Parts: sequence; C-alpha cells; structure tokens
Amino acid sequence: MPAKSRFTRLDAFTKTVEDARIRTTSGGIVTLTSLLLILYLVWGEWADYRRITVHPELIVDKGRGEKMEIHMNISFPRVPCELLTLDVMDVSGEVQTGVMHGVNKVRLRAEGEGGGEIDRSVLELGKADEEASKHLDPSYCGGCYGAPAPSNAIKPNCCNTCAEVREAYAGVSWSFGRGENVEQCEREHYSEHLDEQRREGCRIEGGIRVNKVVGNFHFAPGKSFSNGNMHVHDLENYFAGGEGIEHTFSHTVHHLRFGPELPDDVVKRVGKKGMAWSNHHLNPLDGTAQSTTEKAYNYMYFVKVVSTAYLPLGWERTGSILDLPHELVELGGYGKGEQGSIETHQYSVTSHKRSLAGGDGGSEGHKERLHARGGIPGVFFSYDISPMKVINREARTKSFSGFLVGVCAVVGGTLTVAAAVDRALYEGGQRVKKMHSS
Repeated sequence: MPAKSRFTRLDAFTKTVEDARIRTTSGGIVTLTSLLLILYLVWGEWADYRRITVHPELIVDKGRGEKMEIHMNISFPRVPCELLTLDVMDVSGEVQTGVMHGVNKVRLRAEGEGGGEIDRSVLELGKADEEASKHLDPSYCGGCYGAPAPSNAIKPNCCNTCAEVREAYAGVSWSFGRGENVEQCEREHYSEHLDEQRREGCRIEGGIRVNKVVGNFHFAPGKSFSNGNMHVHDLENYFAGGEGIEHTFSHTVHHLRFGPELPDDVVKRVGKKGMAWSNHHLNPLDGTAQSTTEKAYNYMYFVKVVSTAYLPLGWERTGSILDLPHELVELGGYGKGEQGSIETHQYSVTSHKRSLAGGDGGSEGHKERLHARGGIPGVFFSYDISPMKVINREARTKSFSGFLVGVCAVVGGTLTVAAAVDRALYEGGQRVKKMHSS
C-alpha cells in the first residue's frame, strides 16, 4: 500500500467539500466573538506567566559566627547628650561600653522650645580627645588623680583631657561627678557645658554591629563601668538635675530595625502574597512613644529576632557577603548580597516598664503585681535570636511549558464551545423556518 494511503487512513480530521459548506451570519458573529475571546484569554495567560510571586519558606537557621546590624533612631527629650550613654553586651562575653562609632548624637532643644535640632555630631573613637588636647604643650602630661591612665589615652600613662580622667575613674569604678577640682575639666569648662545642656534633649541615630547571639543594648545616664560582675553607671549627674530641671527617660522610637531595610517594591511584592506586609510589620517598634515623670524609671523591650532572607527571581548562590570578614563591609551594607538578595531580620516585641522605687502596679490596674526595687534608669532592649529562618523566594506562577498548555487549552476550548453554539443557532434557525413554511 502506498505511503500516502496509509496516512490517509490515519487522518482523524475528516474534511467536507467546499460545496457542502454553508456560511451563515450567525456563524460569522460567533467566529468574531470567539476570536476576540481567544485574544483576551491568551493575554491573560501571558500576564499570568509574567507575574512574579513570593513563596515563603521556613527552615532551620544554620548560620554560625555571623554578625548583625542594629539601626536606630530614638529621641530622649529630657536627657542631654552629655549624660546619655549607649552600651552593648551579649552572652559571648563581648561588651561595648559608650558606643560611639557609627552613631550620631543630635542635640535637641528643650520640649518647650519645640525640640528642634541644635547640633549634630558624628561620634568617632578618640576624635573628641584629639580636639581637646590639640592646643596643649607637647610635653604636658596630666594626672589621673589616683586612677590608672586609660589604655586608649592619647598620651600613654597620662590623662590630658577631661574625658580621659572620666575614663580613668570608670576603670576603677569611681564616681566622677561634675569634675570639680579636676584641672582638665576646669580647663574645658565641663561643668559649665553640662549646665548649659541640662534642658536639652538628645536623639541617637545610626547603627551598630553586634554578634548574632543573645544580647542587649541599652541607653542609660552617666559613664558605665563594671563593678565585679555587675554593670553599673555613674548616676550622680543624672539624679542631681538642675534648677527646676527633672531628667526622665521619656522617649520616642522613630525607627528600629535589625539588618538592612527591604526596598518598598519588595515589601509590596511580598504583601501581595496575602500577608499584610509593610515596614511596620517588619519593625513593629517604629513610632512607639513612652512618657514618664519619674527620674528612677526603667523601660524594657524584649525582642525576638527572626532571620529573614529575600531571594530575587533567578538567584543562584555564588557566594555571600556574610562569608566575608565583617571588618571589610561598611556599616549599612552587611546583609546585602549578590544579584539583589538581602539577608535581614524581622522581629516581634513585648515590653515592660517599672518604677525603680518598687511598689505594686496599682497605677497600671494590677494591684496584685509587685515591682522589684532598684536597678538602672534607662531604656533597655534585650534581643533573642530565633533558631528558625524565613526565606522569601521570588518565582514565576507558571513555567513556559505551562503557558503553552494554557494557550492550547484556551484556543481549543473556545473553538469547541463556539462550534457548539454555532451549531445550536443553525439548527434552531432551520427548525423555525420549517415551522413557518408549514
């Protein structure tokens, strides 16, 4: 049998001769409508293929020896910058007292004067001491008044500035006060500058880099030092206040985040998944304000940090910025990886506040609750690291083969339905004509 006849017998699409075909007006309308519908549905399939969604995954965080950045912007309207100290410590034993690198202290006007900015100073390690000792005689060596000179002194075994004398006193856990009878402080007019700033507030803004382990950072008054196993602060100047001035730790958390910030377009894209995502959901403390009239008052925030990664479409791991020594990565860039990937953190938080004078919680509606007496006035943030990690991975809703299958289904299904509708219209028209002719 010839090859042509073999394929002819296999033909599943039998044809009719042109003379046997009948074209109708209703058939033309159905054909045009079906073509328009096919174009619309194919465009929908294409848009669906091009759409990118974010798929969240939950895995065990296997990172080790990593660092974490904490970025903050917090205002204290009733504590001057001269008295405010930022300390960081963690369970690994690392303690950063009087943190300055990467942090700005912004002096604020008194609340009654609107609280606007007075001066913005970028605090860098040793910069203030260098400025204070610049005009001294090169042979000058100031005394430390019975305390050993600090290890970071500009001139070894000397205390040439008021800050170095304060550091030396903190090293032996001595209270410093206003620097009376201290030559260096009288030369720099330390007490006068302190009195001038009594009514001012302070805003701390910037970032710090810490070990990714359980720890805390806190804002407290006065120079900090260790006394045995205890971390204490020199509170004399804070409690002394000034004429008609009461320092308190009322504060506003304008912004607090752990790790780099996700771009707005990424946040919107993740939010389309059905989760009400916004930067507020990533950083729930943003915009928090607390107020008190007591000097001896303590605020504590307990933060649970969850590692969160965002991996863009087509991302493949070729290396990670987290694998680099953190000293080589500038502050603010730690966590921003290749191809637009981001390693950041989100967190949940609970808070507690109490008077250091102790007593019950009657003012809060809980008379049965007793507050412990003692402690350090200030604002404390204790953070814990979750063992789980959230990965938000970009992906297309369907593959290209899925798009082709969808197009075939649209074309075939629409034409099949159109053929059925056209057949029904034709048969109906023929029946009506027979009824009228009879």
